[in-house]
Order: sequence, then structure tokens, then C-alpha cells
Amino acid sequence: MRRAERLFRVIQYLKRAGQPVTAAAIGRHLEVSVRTVYRDIAHLVGSGVPIEGEAGVGYVLRDAYELAPVTFTFEQLEALAFGVRATAALADRDLADSARAALAKIEAALPEAHASRLRDAPLYAFRSDDTPAAPDHLSRLRLAVREKRKARLDYASIAGQQTERTVWPLALIRWSHVWMLAGWCELRGDFRSFRVERIDRLALLKDRYPDQPGRTLADFVARQTGR
Repeated sequence: MRRAERLFRVIQYLKRAGQPVTAAAIGRHLEVSVRTVYRDIAHLVGSGVPIEGEAGVGYVLRDAYELAPVTFTFEQLEALAFGVRATAALADRDLADSARAALAKIEAALPEAHASRLRDAPLYAFRSDDTPAAPDHLSRLRLAVREKRKARLDYASIAGQQTERTVWPLALIRWSHVWMLAGWCELRGDFRSFRVERIDRLALLKDRYPDQPGRTLADFVARQTGR
């Protein structure tokens, strides 16, 4: 990792943390030594970045600080273009429109040489004839995940069994040709994944689910990856 990119990531990490973070924690996040973190912090402070704290206690970035606009490598521009095209091909209309709008904002802020590279990136994603359209409930499920709202759904299993469940929606996953909802199922008392197109009826509840240990998205991912 180049030093400029690492310094940028240190600032982003401190901004997201919103509280004092030790050099050891920063080092683990960036996979560098604590000594490297100390040098990076000293460089950033010397450059005028408002980082407060000290070694052994932790560092915090004042809320008012904003990063200057950043440039992208050509490979990063191609990744952005491909991401938007894949979203447009595979996601629901609202998410596809939002992706295009975000790309337009990025393009408007770039020098013309970079903007043209973004527009003309030779990476595409298309829906094949046998790829189903985005499921009807995808947009509302994204809202449920974002707002941590419980969802009640009527679900038809592959075997044809109909069940009514209350689920804590944690994430939406594109798996091969289908969209999957990952969540904590109150009926089974465990994590479950549901094919979105098999959800017959969906109701978003006013109740919001807590970040309960053992039932979070991180726990689900750890279960799937064995970590």
C-alpha cells in the first residue's frame, strides 16, 4: 500500500470511529506496525490534520475536519464504472438510478481526462435472457436493512412449504442468479437465508431490532466463513 493511500485510510478510519482509537487498533486495521502508525500520525499532524491524542491513550479526529477532494487511478475509475453497470443490470430500479446519480457526481468533479476514462471504461455487465428481473420486494428490503426494521414475511420454501416468519433483515446478497435475504429468523431462533423471489407477502414492522451479540451481520458472516 502506498503511503498516500495509507494516510488517507488513517483519516477515514478515525472519522468513522468517532472516539479515541489506539495506534495498535489502527495498525491492525491497516495491517502495519504500530511504529508505522506513529510516523503516519506525526506526519498528518505536521500537515495540519486536526488529530488529537497521544501514544498509549489513543487518537481522535475533530469532527469539523473534511478531506480535500481525492483523485482516482485509472483502475479505480474502471472499478467504479463496472460497479455502477453491474448495479444497473442486477439491482432494482431505485438502486440503479442512485448508482448512476452517484457516478454522475463523481464524473462532474473529475478532470476531463479522468471523466472520459470513467465514461468509456471497457467493463460491462449485462443481464442474460435467463437472468430474472430484480424481485419486487428488493427495494423495501433494502429499507428494512438500512433502518434495522423487523420484517414479517410469508415465505414459500423450495419444497413448497408455506411459513410466516418475523425476520431481522441483516443483508441482501446476490448469489448466482438470485437475490438472498440474510437475517435472524425468530421462528427458527437462528440465522436463515431466504430467496427474495419466494417471499409472497412482506410487511415492514415499526419495531427495530437491536445489535444483539450473536445475531449481528458480523456474526452471520463469521458463521458463513468459519472465522
